[in-house]
This record gives sequence, structure tokens and C-alpha cells, in this order.
Amino acid sequence: MPAAKVRSKWQSDGSLAFSESGTARLIIPGAVYHIRTRFTIAQVNAGATLLAALAGFKYRMVDGAMIAVGGAAAAHTTIDILGTVSTSRKLVAFAVAQTAQSTLLKPGVTGAAILADGASFTANDANTAITVGVTGSPITTATHIDVLFSYVIEAA
Repeated sequence: MPAAKVRSKWQSDGSLAFSESGTARLIIPGAVYHIRTRFTIAQVNAGATLLAALAGFKYRMVDGAMIAVGGAAAAHTTIDILGTVSTSRKLVAFAVAQTAQSTLLKPGVTGAAILADGASFTANDANTAITVGVTGSPITTATHIDVLFSYVIEAA
């Protein structure tokens, strides 16, 4: 599939309005955006897109969290929020031992590893997605995984 053409225009309020494939969007420089998405464990096991690649822009994680729904998530090694800087990288790795039902896991606490020296909070490559996946065996037991993700969109 060819890349979508993006047209953009800076607005008088300092925001950037653009359209991609006929959809108008508004990016406000420095604004923190938040998304909460509930994925089935089948979606996570297959690798799910949290934020689609945005042509001409890059994502930077501000915060993230995960909650197992419908039971404890079991069998996997980690559930990962993934970004890209040259290659795929784990922004946060949520360990199986902490993925109990209804437990909020946040980056940097026990069972939710981040990259060394704060690298999880640096900008990812332009034109790349933020995804959710699993390391090790497929997740079992839980029915869904809620992913909460706060981020900034930066110009490439």
C-alpha cells in the first residue's frame, strides 16, 4: 500500500492542521495526548497497533500503563509497548509475575521495566507506529489487556 499524502498548514495559534487520506487532524506542539485501548489477548498475541505511523511526525512516550482484564494474564514472559529507533525497542515490558487481574502496572515500577537511562521517554523514529506485543509464549487466561498511553507528537 503506498504511503498517504499529507498536507499540512501551521495555524495562527501555533498548531499544525493536516489531512491524511481525507481525515483532518490537529496537532498542538508540546501537547500531551492520551489513548486508552482495550485489546483482546488474541490481538496482543498477534501484535496490535496502538498508534498508527504518522507521516512526517514521531511519537515520544510520556507515560504508559497496562491492566489485565477478565483474569490474570499468564504464560507470556512480557507484554510490551514497542516503538522504533532504527530497530524495534521495548518502551515498557510488563512481566508476567505482575499481570494480575485489575492491577495497574506503570513504567519503572516492579514488573514494568523501561529502557536504561530514560531512553523509553525519547522520541521514536519518524513515520513509525507504536505497537503492543508479547515476548515468550502467547498470553492465556485474561480476556483483554487495557493499554493506557500518554504521548507527544513531534515534527520529524
